[in-house]
Amino acid sequence: MIEHKSQIRVRYADTDMMGVVYHANYAIYFEVARTEMFREIDMPYAEMEKNGIRLPVVDLHCKYFRPAKYDDMLTVTAAMRELPGVRVNFDYIVENQEGEKLCEGDTTLVFTDINTGRPVRMPQYVEKVLQKYFD
Repeated sequence: MIEHKSQIRVRYADTDMMGVVYHANYAIYFEVARTEMFREIDMPYAEMEKNGIRLPVVDLHCKYFRPAKYDDMLTVTAAMRELPGVRVNFDYIVENQEGEKLCEGDTTLVFTDINTGRPVRMPQYVEKVLQKYFD
């Protein structure tokens, strides 16, 4: 399993007229944690793209428990619980500075060829990096 925690401060622009984080921004917070996870394990998205691979999101779920508000410091935990094949699944938990769970969710991404957009099996160089976290 791979797990990564990212810190995100809620910006005023992230909030709606009710003063809480607009629901769609949680997808952005998930992306921040996911991309930072890949960067932390020395597999940044930019490197995959240089090697002809993209990872579009094909499924996203989110369940809200409490609102995040302007200037809150959020901890977004992203976890990859199983070694991917063509699809890669991530789970997320968003907590505020008091440790209260605000939201949880998951996404599914698919390895695709950058030129054709067609799904491909996880490249061997990616599998080599990820395998050590799943032994």
